[in-house]
Parts: sequence; C-alpha cells; structure tokens
Amino acid sequence: MKNIIVGILTLVIIGLMVFTFMNGPAYHGGEHGKVIKDFGDSMNNAASTKVEEKSDREKEDEKLNALREKAGNAGAFEVSQAYKSKCSSCHGVNGSGEQNGKKLMGPKLFGQSADKLYKDLTDFKSGRKENMIMKGLLIKLSEDDLRTLADEIGEFPARAKEAKNR
Repeated sequence: MKNIIVGILTLVIIGLMVFTFMNGPAYHGGEHGKVIKDFGDSMNNAASTKVEEKSDREKEDEKLNALREKAGNAGAFEVSQAYKSKCSSCHGVNGSGEQNGKKLMGPKLFGQSADKLYKDLTDFKSGRKENMIMKGLLIKLSEDDLRTLADEIGEFPARAKEAKNR
C-alpha cells in the first residue's frame, strides 16, 4: 500500500514539474523572464541611488558632528591624547560625566584627587573593582601610565579655572 501511495505522489510531482515547464516561461528566460529581470535591475538601481544619497547624508552628519564637537570643546581645557582616547567617551572631555548636556556612561571625575583616581585605576586594572570596559582599557597601561593619567585628571579643576580666566 505504501508503495502505491509513493508511486502516485511521484507521478503527481513529475506532472506538476512538466506543467510548470510548459506554461511558465518566466522560469526559463521567456518574455516574462525579461520583465522579471528588468524589475530586478530597476530595484538594484534604486538601491544604488539610496546608497549615494546615504553617503551624502553621512557626510552632512559628519560635518554636523564635527561642528558640535568643536562647540562642545570651545570652553574646555586641553587634555592629553591618552585621556581623549581612553576616557573622554565615557567621562566627558573635561571629566564632568556629561557632554552637550547629556549624562554619559561614566561617572564624574572632575574634582577627585589624583591619589583616589590612581587607586581606582589600579583597582579596575587588577579586577578588585569590576568593570569590564575599564579593565579592557587599562590592561596594557603601566603603573606609570596610570599615575600620569590620574595626575592629569586630578589637575582638571585647576585647568578649568585657568581656562576660564583666559
């Protein structure tokens, strides 16, 4: 009985394949196949136009972000490249924990003593304080690098006062 059912299903499937082949020129390059191909080409052209528009928009966004960055840093004081690359994205360009009025991920560093900052940095590096981001950023820094960074951040209030008096 099973063999009869399997045989009938096999004949039905083969019949459907022949029927599709005979009546479906879109599937094997007939006139309808060209319409489908043209439709696909127009979709690709529309997608490439959107990519060009997006790149122009991205350029405008980059210019706007650069202008915002410049405006946000106009009253700020100078910081080292190490601070900019390791700390400023989470703690702000001046250690305030904010940028352009928005609270950032990292806490406020401004006003903390260099000794407390150094202890915190060594604790993050060693894993005594758990924070994967901090540990990842500090893992390759030497003790001297940590001390330099802590001393710089500890000087932020004096630098801000000096920049304000200019």
